[in-house]
Amino acid sequence: MTSLRLQVNGQPVVTDIQPNTLLLDLLRGPLGLTGTHCGCDTGQCGACTVLLDDMAVKSCTLLALQAQDRHVATVEGLADATGKRHPLQEAFMACHGLQCGFCTPGILMAACGLLKSVAQPSEAQIVDALEGNLCRCTGYVNIVTAVQQAALAMAPSGGSR
Repeated sequence: MTSLRLQVNGQPVVTDIQPNTLLLDLLRGPLGLTGTHCGCDTGQCGACTVLLDDMAVKSCTLLALQAQDRHVATVEGLADATGKRHPLQEAFMACHGLQCGFCTPGILMAACGLLKSVAQPSEAQIVDALEGNLCRCTGYVNIVTAVQQAALAMAPSGGSR
């Protein structure tokens, strides 16, 4: 067993893990954060996308130890402490950016990572940021529109966080 220290959704976590534990397995198992989905186990679908120090990563291909002393954000951490939804969550609902919902947590986190680095991304930047996240239901048009709407809502003049 190896000791692991990290922050998950702003909360400190200290736990003992096997050195070969994947970040996805830590999140879904002992930490109970099942919003991060396991789709393909090979990094191809993006359902397991989380933010590691504000950068979108696929948690099914990352050892938990690689998050040592770092910050991990999952879809459960998007809403604020009062339960108010993040502008991305609101936009996905308003723009019908989800259908079955299986891919949605990973897409939300990939989009969140993009918006942390590019406040007002172009359509091409959004498409590029989401290329590693597969959705079998929506065709992506509404997803791109939702990210654009969230970016506007998050702009200083938009009044959201």
